[in-house]
Amino acid sequence: MIVMDGKKIAADIRAELKARAAAFFSKKAIRVGLAVVLIGDEAASAVYVRNKIKACEEVGIRSVLKQLPAETSQEEAERVVMALAEDPAVHGILVQLPLPRHLDASRILSRIPSSKDVDGFSAENIGLLARGETCTVACTPLGVMELLKRYRIPTEGKRAVVLGRSNIVGKPMAMLLTNADATVTVCHSKTRELGAICREADILISAIGRPKFVTADMVKEGAVVIDVGINRVDGKLCGDVDYEALTEKAAYMTPVPGGVGPMTVAMLLRNTVDAAEKQV
Repeated sequence: MIVMDGKKIAADIRAELKARAAAFFSKKAIRVGLAVVLIGDEAASAVYVRNKIKACEEVGIRSVLKQLPAETSQEEAERVVMALAEDPAVHGILVQLPLPRHLDASRILSRIPSSKDVDGFSAENIGLLARGETCTVACTPLGVMELLKRYRIPTEGKRAVVLGRSNIVGKPMAMLLTNADATVTVCHSKTRELGAICREADILISAIGRPKFVTADMVKEGAVVIDVGINRVDGKLCGDVDYEALTEKAAYMTPVPGGVGPMTVAMLLRNTVDAAEKQV
């Protein structure tokens, strides 16, 4: 089995982006700028934001953190995002999810112009993706496609199964694979005969958040297995896939941690540099 080393590939991408960000500054005398909005004190979100800001610093992207208290009102949250949308020094805006329960995430995200929507969550970007047109794509599924590309894994004519139908991963993942000429099945909590469907997959992607849910009997010999899940069990991180049980069965597989996670951050940085180059 070949381990798909997302950490190494992401490092390569960051090096490429560092050169692009430097060239942008040299030509425009402006640094690429990313604004991150963090509302509340959810520990995991704070860690994710720190990692993103650190990655920005590494490639030469200027980061702006807008940290708001958990009790922030809907109106204030929207005002902060709209102010960033009008700031020409900010080329990308990211609102860290999940938000406190009293806030309407859809309304807040809708205040981000599609040109600065580096998470790829806007209705316009999702619609363009569905039509197979150029757009900003959600970072995690885009990172999965980049892994497949860099490991030279073909998608044309392949049978792909996506576990999960979230707007953040499952749905855009299915659209990307469809646009790449794979035959795609999306499975979810109501899917019948899940194991039989998974065993048909040449490429199996799990994004359901259930630790070690995908077992060896659900995967066919020689499949490509992409584990998007991040779960904590007994203080240790693990994915949706029973990794050890599949090492003798899968042809390619991503580890957790060190697989898709670093690619997600790398794609956020790429989306931000892309946005800056289009805006200025």
